Amino acid sequence: MADDEGGVRVVLVFVAEHGQQVTAAANRSAIGKLVTSVTDGSQVAGATSPFGTNAVSKDKSTAYVTVTYKVASDDLTDASKTDLTKAVEQARDAGLTVEVGGSALETDSGDGLGEVLGVLVAAVVLLITFGSLAAAGLPLLTAILGVCVSLAGITAVSSAFGFSSTVGELAMMLGLAVGIDYSLFVVSRYREERSKGHQPQEAAALAAGTAGSAVVFAGLTVVIALLGLSVIGVPMLTKMGIGSAGAVVVGVLVALTAVPALLGFWPNAVLARRDRKGVRPARFKLFSRIGRTRTSGTSAKEPTGVRWARFVGASAGAGPAPVGDRPRRARGAVAGPANGHAR
Repeated sequence: MADDEGGVRVVLVFVAEHGQQVTAAANRSAIGKLVTSVTDGSQVAGATSPFGTNAVSKDKSTAYVTVTYKVASDDLTDASKTDLTKAVEQARDAGLTVEVGGSALETDSGDGLGEVLGVLVAAVVLLITFGSLAAAGLPLLTAILGVCVSLAGITAVSSAFGFSSTVGELAMMLGLAVGIDYSLFVVSRYREERSKGHQPQEAAALAAGTAGSAVVFAGLTVVIALLGLSVIGVPMLTKMGIGSAGAVVVGVLVALTAVPALLGFWPNAVLARRDRKGVRPARFKLFSRIGRTRTSGTSAKEPTGVRWARFVGASAGAGPAPVGDRPRRARGAVAGPANGHAR
């Protein structure tokens, strides 16, 4: 945990053996030695004895000491951590059960592993969905760009606002999530507009104007929810909400600016391979002449989502009439009024 000035605080809880009290002479002496040993550290701001601050339970079986450091947990030196560990071990050797609360002794061995695995899984899913390396890589690239900008901003103001490493970790996770999601909105809509025959510049404008509105609304909703953490009144949660909200705002801005700009530089890169070549190959070599159609850079094939919606509608009985029935129904609709009766 950290105080309002950014210094990390560690809570040491002492529990006496069964049937004993922490106020006993031996236990009292062990706790006093720990407090004195910890206070001598160069980075320690203060540590008070629990017997003078009423930090002892009513049955006198438990007591706690709060050690306040001058720096944040990320700035603690190995010497300070070693001194704290040794003092705790000495108190345990004296017969006390000692538990340490706080982030001072936490290790950073697994930092970033979850985010890396998440990006790899997202890359595989996007590659399978879009069938284009550029279409899969563009949302990832812009999301990473937004996260880098967000972390740079959080680092720049961390000393002034007392942001800890937890704020940066949460901002990185949310920044990656919303960055990929929001960029995916724009890229998917751009591909859809290109499939309808629009030119690259027009398709990019339509994507930014339609999908961009959804991005702004979704981002605003997330920002309001994160800023709502300040209502709880816990300073740490307030800082986490502010930092994460900033990362979401950056993700929205990147999706509305960088993504259309990159689509303008490489208008055909995010299209499927058959669309970039302008030729849709036949599925069977026997019908290669018949199955090959020119698309002028775009494919007449409807997007997967549209085809799925048509399939669901047809299965529910709300779909369009079979192709063979359409001319007959049209003739009936025209001939009915002319003959004075409906067929």
